Amino acid sequence: MDNKLNEIRRKIRFLRSEMLSAEDNIRKQLNRDEDCSEAAMRLMAMRVTMVGLIGERNRLGGEERLLNVDERLKLDARSVGRKPAIGASERFPAKWEPVRGKKTRQIENPEPRSDSIGAEKARGRRER
Repeated sequence: MDNKLNEIRRKIRFLRSEMLSAEDNIRKQLNRDEDCSEAAMRLMAMRVTMVGLIGERNRLGGEERLLNVDERLKLDARSVGRKPAIGASERFPAKWEPVRGKKTRQIENPEPRSDSIGAEKARGRRER
């Protein structure tokens, strides 16, 4: 029975990905102002198949209870608080190490620049 249940779950996962792909194709067709009735009919057939698979899964005892918001937040908080396995950082060392360049200082009295704006400002300082 577990094998049958796992097979149904595998079919449901595959069908979900196919449905997402079909929905994406329908959106693209709509954006191009094309007829998407055939794709929509295939999607509806997939939904009918999905309902049948879910019913069979639930009948075999594989019903998955949906969590409410509070339960989901509690699960998220638990997963954040878990510590990584001992030696995990040793097994997966960083692939690169950060490189820091030297900090540059601003020159207090810059020399005259070659561009016209900088040259005019430099001339003005000399004349004062």
